[in-house]
Amino acid sequence: MLSVKKFTFNPVQENTYVLFDEKDAFIIDPGCYFEKERKTLQEFFQQRRLTPKYLLNTHCHLDHVFGNKFIFDEYGLTLHLHENEKIVLNYAPKAALTWNMPFENYRSELVFLKEGDILKLGDSELKILFTPGHSPGSISFYSEKQGFIVSGDVLFRLGIGRTDLPGGDMGTLVKSIRNELFALPDEVIVYPGHGEPTTIGFEKKNNPFLLG
Repeated sequence: MLSVKKFTFNPVQENTYVLFDEKDAFIIDPGCYFEKERKTLQEFFQQRRLTPKYLLNTHCHLDHVFGNKFIFDEYGLTLHLHENEKIVLNYAPKAALTWNMPFENYRSELVFLKEGDILKLGDSELKILFTPGHSPGSISFYSEKQGFIVSGDVLFRLGIGRTDLPGGDMGTLVKSIRNELFALPDEVIVYPGHGEPTTIGFEKKNNPFLLG
């Protein structure tokens, strides 16, 4: 059974998630920019005696990838992402300069994930849902057994991801939410890339961007 730990990192207030069982962990969207934030992650793994096993990106906008290279250097984990996000990953350092936040990008091997792939950690599984629109290769990580999904910047509490960045498209985003996320049970917990958790049912009834 997976536990979910959220860390909110960097000036953009991005949510980094660690999903873990008794000994191993997924790291999703490490946004740790400052040394103090990197130490916070290290100390969490040390205190819990966890071994990070997977480095995952929902998408590759700068605030979600600041810590990719740190995780690779520290734990030797290869980055997993959708193939359509490679161009976004490559552009991230240039985008970061507009925020005056230079960083060293991940430049090692990539593992491409696609719709329907299953990642396993002990007895737990995450299913890959393809949810583009906020970015061209956004994916969400769904635990059917435990009833939660890590959605990146696709769906927020009473909000949706912005689509004015390169590769974004409002029609595609709304379609992803309605066809992929809203097809899940109402009680599924949504862990977004920013802000607080919500549920599928709450967003169906209340999200002003998706009513009607």
